[in-house]
Amino acid sequence: MRVALATQAAPGRPNEDFAGATPGAAVLLDGVGTPTGSDSGCTHGVPWYVQALGSTLLAGMNQSEGSLTEVLADGIKAVASMHDFVCDLSHPGSPSGTVVMLRRTANAIDWLVLADSVLVLDVIGAAEPMVICDDREAQVGERYRKAMDALAADTVEHVAAHRAYVETLRDHRNRDGGFWVAAVDPLAADQALTGTVPAESVRAAALLSDGASRLVDRFELITWRQALDLLDESGPDELIRRVREAEASDLDGARWPRGKTFDDATAIHWTFS
Repeated sequence: MRVALATQAAPGRPNEDFAGATPGAAVLLDGVGTPTGSDSGCTHGVPWYVQALGSTLLAGMNQSEGSLTEVLADGIKAVASMHDFVCDLSHPGSPSGTVVMLRRTANAIDWLVLADSVLVLDVIGAAEPMVICDDREAQVGERYRKAMDALAADTVEHVAAHRAYVETLRDHRNRDGGFWVAAVDPLAADQALTGTVPAESVRAAALLSDGASRLVDRFELITWRQALDLLDESGPDELIRRVREAEASDLDGARWPRGKTFDDATAIHWTFS
């Protein structure tokens, strides 16, 4: 068994991703950033939130025999209590994040995915890997991103359009018909995608923030199978290097329209056999 992990902040910004692993569990969070000019109601910020929740979840997966949904709900509740009465947890911009959780026991691998980070399972004997991503945010966002995508990245106009886009999405966050992320309401855990596979059926797993998965799902420069092969051969650092290379080749977003020219990128590669 081997775990390799790499994370890299977008240039000039604090890292709002979190990744951690133990011999029996791994967790990855991608914090939902607060655009310049927007308020969050929280004095701590997104990096604090993902670090607090990520470490809480990792401990919970190792200490509890409950379901991953229960561990996530308890974790959200515990972190909310850390800054309740200090921050405005009712604010629509209160720090939040995507969640990928993976727990391996002697006989099974349990997984949970909430929001748009990606879990890729390399299933033994399958031609294509099993890819799990909760795309509800992307479905909602498709209605509102046209104006932002039409503008050159990092211009004053694009920055304003990105802020408007993020603030519009807040109205759909953690609501029926919208999308769900980890924030302050433990009931969001019930909306996560979950599953269990036999431990002997999976050779390896990759947990990817959307800043790392964009090499496949946004830029379409490699396939999921090629991403797993790259992680096997060269590790997460090389995957992130290739993401940065692609981002730098399209600074104005003409080829790949996106809210962030560069995004925090984090990858965990867990090889079981």
